Amino acid sequence: MKFKINDRVSVLDDDLSGRVIEVSGPTVTIETTAGFELSFDASELVKIKDNLLNTSSFSGQSLQKILSEKSSKKRAEIPKKKTKARQTPPMEVDLHIHQLLSSTKGMQNHDMLNLQLDTAKRRLDFAISKRIQRVVFIHGVGEGVLKLELEYLLKRYEGIDFYPADYQKYGHGATEVYIFQNRPS
Repeated sequence: MKFKINDRVSVLDDDLSGRVIEVSGPTVTIETTAGFELSFDASELVKIKDNLLNTSSFSGQSLQKILSEKSSKKRAEIPKKKTKARQTPPMEVDLHIHQLLSSTKGMQNHDMLNLQLDTAKRRLDFAISKRIQRVVFIHGVGEGVLKLELEYLLKRYEGIDFYPADYQKYGHGATEVYIFQNRPS
């Protein structure tokens, strides 16, 4: 291959490139991109087309900018994994009497409270048998009678923990029950 002065060349068996500054027979002297003058046999060099670095993928960007972006070490973003308990939504049980019955005609407060507590007990037993980890009982604020009776019921269970539910979602009118899963069946 014939080389002329100012041709851009690359060395075949090395990571060097530069421009031709002198040609004397089969020996070609190049100035590398780092500024060194090195001599090679013409068979060890290959011409680089000038427009190779000006292709459309690099248009509008400087080569130095691309190389610096490539060499800068960016910290890989690791997606945050949520714990399983936080991912699964809790089972919600609404204990408002109008959710349990279409009409309360002829019922006394005591009867309505017993129905609400029986519903809570049945749903909690169901959640324990199906290994559902979280249950939210929506009892409302009211005078607090249902909430106190519900807490009394929950204290009789082993292997559970209960606390006020998420205030932003339920306000003061709900209790969340966490059922521990490592108990023998």
